[in-house]
Amino acid sequence: MNVTERRRVAAVIVRDGGVLMVRERGRGASGLHDGPEYWTLPGGGVEPGEDLEAAVRREVAEETGLRALSVRYAYEAPYPSGWTTCFRVEVGAGEPVLGVDPELTCACPRMVGLTWVPLTRGTPDGPYMVPTLLSPAQP
Repeated sequence: MNVTERRRVAAVIVRDGGVLMVRERGRGASGLHDGPEYWTLPGGGVEPGEDLEAAVRREVAEETGLRALSVRYAYEAPYPSGWTTCFRVEVGAGEPVLGVDPELTCACPRMVGLTWVPLTRGTPDGPYMVPTLLSPAQP
């Protein structure tokens, strides 16, 4: 895994036995977002001067249209585009709505879907296993 120095945040949003995931399209050979699709937690890069909690609240709003009510540190993990701090995020009522990435300089969409992925038990007594990246995406 090629992890850069870019700091990222991600939101673990759980509702009714599922975790909210974003389907994204990677860059293809053309340089546009027409490459393979994959699933990931809502999140993205931390802006200069922005603290991690503020960043995850902003990313949740941008990518899902939901408002973060509470944010609690969960874990840290490497990610292809940078080290990621993951937070358990409680959101307000309502259904998520796919956002638009304001950082894109091209007209091609990077985010192409949202879905609730069912959580599964790790062991009979163990914690839920939270998916962080699923590939390839299913239509």
